[in-house]
Amino acid sequence: MQKRIIFGGEGGQGVQSAADILAQAAFEEGLEALYIPNFGIEQRGGISLAYVQVGEKTIGSPKFLRADLAVAFSGRALARLEPYIGPESSVLYDSTLLAPPEVAAEVVGRQAYNTIAPEAFAERQLTKKRQKFPEIEAKRERILGIPAGEIAREKLHPRVGNIVILGALARLVGAIRLENLEKALEMRLAGKLKRDPALKELNFKALHLGWEARRRQVSV
Repeated sequence: MQKRIIFGGEGGQGVQSAADILAQAAFEEGLEALYIPNFGIEQRGGISLAYVQVGEKTIGSPKFLRADLAVAFSGRALARLEPYIGPESSVLYDSTLLAPPEVAAEVVGRQAYNTIAPEAFAERQLTKKRQKFPEIEAKRERILGIPAGEIAREKLHPRVGNIVILGALARLVGAIRLENLEKALEMRLAGKLKRDPALKELNFKALHLGWEARRRQVSV
């Protein structure tokens, strides 16, 4: 099992934290794992990318041209991820911030259209307004929408939307157990959890909600 995963989101959405935790969880499973961040100086409000590779074989290169999984936290980020999405790629996206995708059978080639860039997730209030999903060539069963932001806002706190996505993603990857995901999260957030122990329960609940949302999720 070898998985190449590209994350993309607005600065402030917790993209790097989610990617780092996933790689650490894979390491806890005894797998090879590598995480490489990629973002500009405008971290909050700009596009943030992260490359993660997990598997049983030695990882030869830190970056890649095609992803097995593309994880989009916003419409603008998905447009940036489009070059990494091939015919065999799967796409996981936060459907709270994106309209459901429309993929016509006659679409030839992959196209991406400009979308209005959202503000940084940590600074915005979620509304019912949704962005246009960039058009891509993909089978419908490979485009998966999880309302992570909505789940986090209504059941926990808006700031843990990235952890909800992470729970769903880990279940989609299939080689990472929930207990190791929790262990990795606790390691990654050790300083914050020490200062505020209540954050542990909050983030663990977010992981579980994402894990269960992926189990119940129906392909769009």
